[in-house]
Amino acid sequence: MQERVLSGELAAGTIDTWLLWNLTGGVHGGVHKTDVTNASRTLLMDLATCQWDSELLAAFDIPLALLPEICSSSEVYGTAISPLNGVPVSGILGDQQAATFGQAAFSRGEAKNTYGTGNFLIFNTGEEIKHSQNGLLTTVAYKLGNSPTHYALEGSIAVTGSLIQWLRDNLGIISSASEVETLALSVPDNGGAYFVPAFSGLFAPRWRPDARGVIVGLTRYVNKAHIARAALEAVAFQTREVLDATNLDTGVPLSEVRVDGGMIANELLMQFQADVLGVPVIRPVVAETTALGAAYAAGLAVGYWKNTDELRGLWKEEKRWIPHISEDEREKLYRIWNKAVDKSLNWMDEDSVQN
Repeated sequence: MQERVLSGELAAGTIDTWLLWNLTGGVHGGVHKTDVTNASRTLLMDLATCQWDSELLAAFDIPLALLPEICSSSEVYGTAISPLNGVPVSGILGDQQAATFGQAAFSRGEAKNTYGTGNFLIFNTGEEIKHSQNGLLTTVAYKLGNSPTHYALEGSIAVTGSLIQWLRDNLGIISSASEVETLALSVPDNGGAYFVPAFSGLFAPRWRPDARGVIVGLTRYVNKAHIARAALEAVAFQTREVLDATNLDTGVPLSEVRVDGGMIANELLMQFQADVLGVPVIRPVVAETTALGAAYAAGLAVGYWKNTDELRGLWKEEKRWIPHISEDEREKLYRIWNKAVDKSLNWMDEDSVQN
């Protein structure tokens, strides 16, 4: 294989590398590059130098020549062939980093939270590599041309939007995901029921693969509407856990949270999220921030926009949710949530059978 790599016959990379290679010619002279955010996701890149780590490559016996050149997130990597003949390819960002860029969270202390199948909170730590002591991941936020690299802390939650899909597909208590809000609004609260969706363990900040999903606090009073409401609340509680970890790591409590993703259309969820966080939750006019962020990076590289200050001026608020409950009520709800999480732990052991 080494000979085939050195001859240029073999190459490897992430999905952005493959797309760029094909856009710029493929086997007929395609460009073999990636950006710092996607390279960091392979866990083979040195965060400080933003280059492939020679010790890790040696440990896994990966030839350096096999991998793409690591570039910034905003520069002209190559020129597209037909049908986009002559168009410069000039912006590459990983999914969550692109969403952060689209939310104009360019500076230290700014953050966004994406509500999709899972949830992903990105907190910009500026030019500082911040190693988490509270269960978060250290990653690259972005790098613009020759400017310094910006870093971030990320909190990944495994089950949020997929929990609503589970209510629809596995339990059948709703026929479409959009119905969950109407059902949840038919009751004033969760009826004492709490839902911890640890279907594949718990991710950030707990990292407990032994956990499994539980619904606790059930009485004869609880019905499917309470379960639906508890499911939505579980999304907000898990986000609170990640945000608390971010605050502890950085010492910079967030004053607001910008949100994006499919679930932000759910008004009940967004209001409860503001309530349980105790800070405003803000939805932008353009909710598809991942595509927007990649476009911003590309536009900066070719001079369509001058700088991030100009991009910041393009960001517009569509709606804001303000906390409505007291601090005592907020902490009471969160305290009960943590009791529920405790019930989900230590489930998988040598006596358990995994399906």
